[in-house]
Amino acid sequence: MAVVYAAATVGMATVGTPVAHAAASLSAKFTAADRGTWWQGGYEVRNAGDTAATTWTLEFDLNSGQSIGNWWNGTPTVSGGHVTVRPSSTNANVPAGGTTGGNSFGFVGTGPSTPPANCKINGNPCEGGPPPDSPPTAPGRPVATPDTTSVALTWTASTDDKQVAGYDVYQGGAKVRSVTTNAATVDGLAADTEYTFTVKARDSANQESASSPATTVRTLKDPTPDTEAPTVPGTPAATGKSATGVTLRWDASTDNRAVTSYEVYNGDTLATTVTGTPPGATTTVGGLAEDTEYTFKVRAGDGAGNRSAFSGTVTVRTDKQPADQSACRPDGLYRSPGVTGVPYCSVYDTDGREKMGADHPRRVIGYFTSWRTGRNGAPAYLAGDIPWDKITHINYAFAHIDGQGKVSVGTPGPDNPALGMQWPGVAGAEMDPSYAYKGHFNLLNKFKKQHPGVKTILSIGGWAETGGYLDDNGVRQATGGFYTMASSQAGINTFADSAVKFIKDYGFDGVDIDYEYATSAPSAGNPDDFAFSNPRRATLMAGYVNLMRTLRQKLDAAAAADGKYYLLTAATSASGWILRGSESYQVTPYLDYANMMTYDLHGAWNQFVGPLQALYDDGTDAEMKHWNVYGTYSGIGYLNGDWAYHHLRGAIQSGRINLGLGYYSRGWKGVTGGADGLWGTSALPNQNDCPEGTGGKIGSTVPCGDGAIGIDNLWHDLDRTGKEVPAGVNPVWHLKNLQEGRQGSYITQYGLTPDTDPADRVSGTYTRKYSSSMVAPWLWNNDKKVYLSTEDDQSVQAKADYVVGKGLGGIMIWELAGDYAYHPERDGGRGEYFIGDTLTTKIYNTLKAAGPYGNLKAGTRTMPAQTLNVQAELYGFAVGDANYPISPKLKFTNNSTTAIPGGATIEFDYGTSAPATMTQQTGWTLSTVSTGHTGPNTGGLKGDFHRVRLTVPTWESIAPGQSKEVQLRYDLPIANPSNFTVTFGGQSYRMAFDNPR
Repeated sequence: MAVVYAAATVGMATVGTPVAHAAASLSAKFTAADRGTWWQGGYEVRNAGDTAATTWTLEFDLNSGQSIGNWWNGTPTVSGGHVTVRPSSTNANVPAGGTTGGNSFGFVGTGPSTPPANCKINGNPCEGGPPPDSPPTAPGRPVATPDTTSVALTWTASTDDKQVAGYDVYQGGAKVRSVTTNAATVDGLAADTEYTFTVKARDSANQESASSPATTVRTLKDPTPDTEAPTVPGTPAATGKSATGVTLRWDASTDNRAVTSYEVYNGDTLATTVTGTPPGATTTVGGLAEDTEYTFKVRAGDGAGNRSAFSGTVTVRTDKQPADQSACRPDGLYRSPGVTGVPYCSVYDTDGREKMGADHPRRVIGYFTSWRTGRNGAPAYLAGDIPWDKITHINYAFAHIDGQGKVSVGTPGPDNPALGMQWPGVAGAEMDPSYAYKGHFNLLNKFKKQHPGVKTILSIGGWAETGGYLDDNGVRQATGGFYTMASSQAGINTFADSAVKFIKDYGFDGVDIDYEYATSAPSAGNPDDFAFSNPRRATLMAGYVNLMRTLRQKLDAAAAADGKYYLLTAATSASGWILRGSESYQVTPYLDYANMMTYDLHGAWNQFVGPLQALYDDGTDAEMKHWNVYGTYSGIGYLNGDWAYHHLRGAIQSGRINLGLGYYSRGWKGVTGGADGLWGTSALPNQNDCPEGTGGKIGSTVPCGDGAIGIDNLWHDLDRTGKEVPAGVNPVWHLKNLQEGRQGSYITQYGLTPDTDPADRVSGTYTRKYSSSMVAPWLWNNDKKVYLSTEDDQSVQAKADYVVGKGLGGIMIWELAGDYAYHPERDGGRGEYFIGDTLTTKIYNTLKAAGPYGNLKAGTRTMPAQTLNVQAELYGFAVGDANYPISPKLKFTNNSTTAIPGGATIEFDYGTSAPATMTQQTGWTLSTVSTGHTGPNTGGLKGDFHRVRLTVPTWESIAPGQSKEVQLRYDLPIANPSNFTVTFGGQSYRMAFDNPR
């Protein structure tokens, strides 16, 4: 139901214009239409004057609990709760007597749908908005009355043109009290200690005053001292250890006033003191000797100097330090210069393989998303729902880069999913009181205590937050994110320092960078980011490389100091088109492993109907045919998982590569042609309605697709106008119900209205289809011509077998909440599929029986024993669509003390993701030593490497400190070449460039 708020029109006089011809007279009418869990709002600008308005500015303040997003026909700037809107090109001009009509500014709102406050149009009150409102005046300087552990404050009250709603009291820079009167008492203070306080007022529109003058006061000495000690802390437990450090955690103490510290003793010697408000009940004791037994105990302290009795003791033996920690460093992993003592052996064994437990020779990595809290009425997926015994790593999605360029998950508070939310009455969601924070982070750490072999990784970025972030109100702040941060070393340093601090503060074991995407491919990534990404295309990869190098160095420095190794990983694109603009993906040396996003390879962004996440190419991909990819690149198709694997395999060993699986679908409706929809087409009937970033909106000659909707699009997003994004996105468990003709008892929780919307009802028959040649299942509804591509038991088993056979490190899952199980008790006892762990269990059972993953870049090839300090660099890539054929320069820099003479040979491998057609264009001699694959890649690429030999011209040499380069040419993207050897004088050397073990 639409709600219209009306008020009087307010005129606007224009200076220098005769009153009889009074120019434009603008007003703005607010409307709100209820959409169930959200509402669609907007402002129609009206001109009652007799002269056209050529521009306008709209301002308003969001009410408490109100947020907006996904706007259209205008460009808003959001600062706190204040919104300023500039017109778009379609509605800046409002004719005399006219309105913005169908081009009015609109948005999606959540929270109360009442009119935002303080609406102004060109500085004058709007129609439909409350009268102008001003913030309160600043309170007077607080008058302080100290006690021993508290300070009573009073101040002269503020005034407001409407009503002062309350006051916030700040101790230093931290808000410590919120009150409704002009008095407050701050307690929990230490006796005989100096504190500084200020106060700010808030009005009924939640506007904040300027700060009061500051008051500094000293609490009294305690004439009747607090003699009650805190309760005894719990016996500490060792949650991690290395050769030089032990991480301890204990149950927190309580006190009649406040616990202010914990003292951790090593035997009878104070090892460290933990402080904070409240102090965290965990610490890492470093500087220990290897293979030595230590006994730790803890006691709590309060502000009066009371100390509890000591806790029970825990005895821990530090790990035995290998003679050289580098014995555990994975082959090819970058060594941070100047950093010694990186505890590789705390995570890796002496073969350079990750230690994950006896039943986990391969990784099972699950993404756990922050937004499935249940607060919006949709089903929740909490930390207790994770199959902890079947996985090795949890990636928390997502943290973001805030307005200061630092890692953040938003402002702490009771509505913050990561740090503040609670789920009373939900089994398994009880908070662990030993942590100073609640939310997902509390629960992840609680369960990690029970499953200490599982590592938690903080994922930063993602599609929605690569170029900006969602603020506490869910409003996207377009700050540039990775695109701007990584454009300067200062920005990178700020971010990297904050990332290290963040994971240490909240108990994470590493950082995962989900940057979508550092590529010169034009208009790649989120269309909301194009203003930042497109002007920087030529330098994005260089910034990404600097970012990952800096992160690796800072994580290594922290690891050496803490005695705990920190992982650095990345979500990597699997699309050959995106990777063509990612140069040679030079970030691989800095990664512990890469998680390939081997999904989203086909989708409704274009009309070509095909599998979301095929493992193999079948030689008939309609999109590849359209662009003559097969004819241009020796029959190789590059939209499949096997191609993506071989792209990275050219640079790093198989064990540092994980295959991505998506527990969801993508799909189209109105499909024509193809075999049961496969390789048919489905173009949106009105191409003017294509989503941003697709079709003609980015100058593409390929139509955007007609994505599936309603019952076939359960996990849908909303566009800027608040409409469903047609994409055919569904969790696997919903697809299982569709296949059996079940509608699902849960669909209304996702905003579907089957009683009124036929598209939200099950109709027709969904028949499972499967391509064994591609390892690709889909559902085909011939009645509706709907094609939904997904994963299921058969494809997951085949991919798990592929991972085992190829020696990959493991499998990465996006996202755990999409997995299924059959629940006979659901839907009133009729039973239905819902969230479960069937596919993850299948992966676990297959991988636990696997042998060790591949740990050497060169595979079975024996590399020379001696290393020559020579670096290799591919550079000078063309930008965007100009990067074909791919023609970078390969520069060799001799950092050794030995000259490389003319006639020397340099051999290297490159991945079979490119045909074996590499040539040089500089005068050196290039010959092929071995070919890993020829012809089309139907059924998979046969070998991992092509190997070539360059011969240094006889008239040249590469002297110590000198660089020489050769121009190469090849046809499809490769990651960094690897396994370099240099041979001269009857001796062969491996290159330091490869970071060999």
